[in-house]
Amino acid sequence: MALTGTHERSSKFLKDLGIYAIGNLGSKIITFAMVPLYTFFVKERSDFGYYDLCLTVIFLIMPFVTLQLRDGAFRFLLETHDRNQRTRIITFIYRTLLTSIVLSLVATIMLAMFTSIAYVWYCLLLLIAMSLFEVIAQVARGLGNNKDFVAAGIISSLSIGVFSIVLVAFCGMGIKGIFLANILARFAALVYLECRLHIVATYFKFNITIGQVGRDILKYSLPLLPGSLCWWLTGSSDRWFINHFLGLDVNGVYAVAFRFNGIILTLSTIFYQAWQETAILQYNSPDRDKFFSKMFNSYVGLLAILLTAYTFTLKMFYPIIVDANYQESASYLYPMGISAVIFSLAAFFDMGYQCAKDTPRTLPAIILAAIVNIVCNYLLVQQLGVYGAIATSIISYLVLFFYRLNDMKRYFKLSFYPRTAIAIAVILIGAIPYHYLNQWWQLLLYMVVACAVALMAIPKETIDELLAKISLKKGVTNNNNRK
Repeated sequence: MALTGTHERSSKFLKDLGIYAIGNLGSKIITFAMVPLYTFFVKERSDFGYYDLCLTVIFLIMPFVTLQLRDGAFRFLLETHDRNQRTRIITFIYRTLLTSIVLSLVATIMLAMFTSIAYVWYCLLLLIAMSLFEVIAQVARGLGNNKDFVAAGIISSLSIGVFSIVLVAFCGMGIKGIFLANILARFAALVYLECRLHIVATYFKFNITIGQVGRDILKYSLPLLPGSLCWWLTGSSDRWFINHFLGLDVNGVYAVAFRFNGIILTLSTIFYQAWQETAILQYNSPDRDKFFSKMFNSYVGLLAILLTAYTFTLKMFYPIIVDANYQESASYLYPMGISAVIFSLAAFFDMGYQCAKDTPRTLPAIILAAIVNIVCNYLLVQQLGVYGAIATSIISYLVLFFYRLNDMKRYFKLSFYPRTAIAIAVILIGAIPYHYLNQWWQLLLYMVVACAVALMAIPKETIDELLAKISLKKGVTNNNNRK
């Protein structure tokens, strides 16, 4: 049910933002801590590069195993509170997912009979664990259990940390230890979700008739499959070009920088998850365009602050937290951060397709971006090395952004605030001091000034609402303390 007041909508968004922030930040801090561990205990950069390629292939295959049911699960469960309808939705999703996993097992057995691929069974187990977790976590979220969704993410990341320390640091299992840590962590989170929510016991029925809802979910989810392939080409094909032209060693270094860059993507995911729920519920509001415009312009300012604060702080501490074998990856962080910012802004426009359930229209832009990505990677990686791959990502995401910016006019109309140009300038100009300043006090001084300037780009209304929310929470806390 849509909220009618601007304050109510903003309050709900900020509440959801806080919930997702706790989960994503907590989990990402743990994942962040694992990067130094891996770089110190996996000395061969080529080994880490090979693991990264395996992970890249898993991300390619996973949408075809899940049939993008993670998206269908959230979208269809969110809009219904009818128990019978939820039972049909979840039963269909679980049946389809289990069938897909069995087929994946058969395919892997056949592959193992005729080829010799290192770690193939570890890859299969990780594929199954990640597929189950991705879909079931979205089922929990679609049922309105945001806190349990967040808790599952924290449990998964915490378990990765614990298992990695045991298997990689103490047992010296290397890449096998990393695989096993990630597999066991996902299953630990799945056990938590089932014990907490009893999804299978409550909603999964063998003999229920699915009816039209199964066809509706597939109609929504299947068009996202070609898009997922193109997303993979746009976001992951660079590893294959780097490996082909530059070697596994360089790919290992690039993989470290990419994982640190994942912090920016994770923080933008916090916004995306909260925004996704708010946008769907508020899509039919009479002042939708005004509300969406405020959110977009605020988002640009927040991303400028995030990019500056994160990359400059990381550069100050990089020599301490990363092994000497991987130090050169520091120079890639800021330009990779710019590509992450552009991707995050392009992802903002996903909401138009999701709100209108018009997912087939996502394909043209993604296909175009994927083609641009492949061509540019082929041309630029040979000439510019890793920077060619980063430049390719920036170009591809810019193509995606401008295409979607124009396409979104059919769903909602955005207004750009003049002060948003300040945030864009901060993002672009920051690349210069990042590469030329090396003293910690220089980096700190620039970071503080740039963040203060970027803060001016955030609409005053957004800042006032955020301060009011903080003040309200502080007041409630003080009252509770008095009691």
